[in-house]
Amino acid sequence: MTQANHHKVFIIGSGPAGYTAGLYTARADLSPYMATGVQPGGQLTTTTDVENYPGFPEGVMGPEMMVLFEKQAVRFGLEVVYKMVEKVDLSVRPFRLWEDDGTEHTADSVIVATGATAKYLNIPGEQEYLGRGVSACATCDGFFFRDQELVVVGGGDTAMEEAHFLTKFASKVYVIHRRDTLRASKIMQERAMANDKIEFLWETVVTEVKGDDKGVVGVELLDLKTDERRHLPVAGYFSAIGHKPNTDLFKGILEMDDVGYLKVDAPGTSTTIEGVFAAGDVADPIYRQAITAAGMGCAAAIDAERWLEDQA
Repeated sequence: MTQANHHKVFIIGSGPAGYTAGLYTARADLSPYMATGVQPGGQLTTTTDVENYPGFPEGVMGPEMMVLFEKQAVRFGLEVVYKMVEKVDLSVRPFRLWEDDGTEHTADSVIVATGATAKYLNIPGEQEYLGRGVSACATCDGFFFRDQELVVVGGGDTAMEEAHFLTKFASKVYVIHRRDTLRASKIMQERAMANDKIEFLWETVVTEVKGDDKGVVGVELLDLKTDERRHLPVAGYFSAIGHKPNTDLFKGILEMDDVGYLKVDAPGTSTTIEGVFAAGDVADPIYRQAITAAGMGCAAAIDAERWLEDQA
């Protein structure tokens, strides 16, 4: 029987939270180990220009930024493998973790930074134009659509918030909703309906995102009442039907909210199991920004370091 690899800190997932946790724990001489997961660098690798992260006055490409994050953490001693953790046993310490190739690890502490995945309709054109007019984050990408017409898909609070925010830049925002009433809270509905730049297209669905070599040029719509199809020219398509935190691995193990976000102490990053910490979008249903994820990664690293010291 092969001996499991042992680590003081095992980081599950990459992205701003994971890499920052890796940087801080490496500099604390904790020899952290990271399994990046299926998408090394996380959601930012699907984003073209990042212009709202301090320190990059000219902006930076999302994938390039994540390469820099990784390089910096590796320089101080983070060990990175491009594998997925497919099973964990957090019931005993040291914790036990298995990667998708069967490799077993043990760890004194675990930092979960598996992120969240934006939900899309899975219609033609969505994935093709991701980062080129298709987005799930108005605060990340709204700035690029000054004086242009946009589409937001959804009927909940997220959709109303995204639409309202986008009117700061766009000349017009169409909210497309498959029903004739919104799920959003009353105050969010009222705010959106009072906004002159927002137009609601009820009982309508987007069937395809159209684009050219530059990006999105419009969407194909289907009226569910009349079966009428039409083309709506827009420069951007925002999916606002929610995010799914990547927490399936921890179901029945760590406490989550109704959607699946991991519950952590506030302030702090401790989960419901002592020695297991969570950072970034996996535990943040509110902000979902690269900078807040990085900040949480830093906090998780410090929390883990202090917790390990207390165990010594």
